[in-house]
Amino acid sequence: MQRIRPAACAGTFYPGEANALKTMLSTMLEDAEDSPVEAEALIVPHAGFIYSGAVAASAYARISGFEKVVLLGPAHRIPFMGIAYPESDAFETPCGRVKIAPLAELGEIPGLMKSELAHAYEHSLEVQLPFLQAVLGEFTLIPLLVGGAGAIQVSAIIERFLGEPGTLVVVSSDLSHFHSYEEARRIDSATASSILSLEPGIDHERACGAIPVNALLHACRKRGLAPHLLDMKNSGDTAGDRNRVVGYASFSFSRRN
Repeated sequence: MQRIRPAACAGTFYPGEANALKTMLSTMLEDAEDSPVEAEALIVPHAGFIYSGAVAASAYARISGFEKVVLLGPAHRIPFMGIAYPESDAFETPCGRVKIAPLAELGEIPGLMKSELAHAYEHSLEVQLPFLQAVLGEFTLIPLLVGGAGAIQVSAIIERFLGEPGTLVVVSSDLSHFHSYEEARRIDSATASSILSLEPGIDHERACGAIPVNALLHACRKRGLAPHLLDMKNSGDTAGDRNRVVGYASFSFSRRN
């Protein structure tokens, strides 16, 4: 019998009814700039769709044809050391089920453990799935929830998949949290500059997914990938006030010409 991880954020972070969700996704993807890029990796935000969905769509509208997605994001709900893999066989969203690759595909990785509890209520990975379902259809997922782990440790995992035919690496992260609008713009611009320079060292004040973001930057530098800023906004630009905002940005990483 298949073990299914049910959607934990449907109806809160994004619509819980399938038709409403598909309509929202279609609108955001159609509104996004859709010039294709030969991306091997993405950084995308993970807030509620009314806040960060358009920024995420700016990345997802540009991709197609991937059969496997390695998805990494930070743990917000359950603290743990290492990297957590679910015990489930599939993740479910209102758009259907996403098959999870067997853990054996990853081989021996220090700090990797199985934990259904770590994944049970976490949003950083789940909110990416409807977008991926919309643009890729069926694909196999390698979901890696990052707790207390080192960026170099996580980077070693990413390097194994970068450049693998048919495989996309996605890092889920928002940027700064709860600053004024102008202060957030200043902080997030500096973070974007670090990412565009492939300079790891970003801390959790600048990105909640700092560990997987830094890991991706390490891996992309070693593999010679070029970063591209696709969109950057904050909640004051989308669906919130400008007193305490959260920052969002999407980046792609591709082979240098």
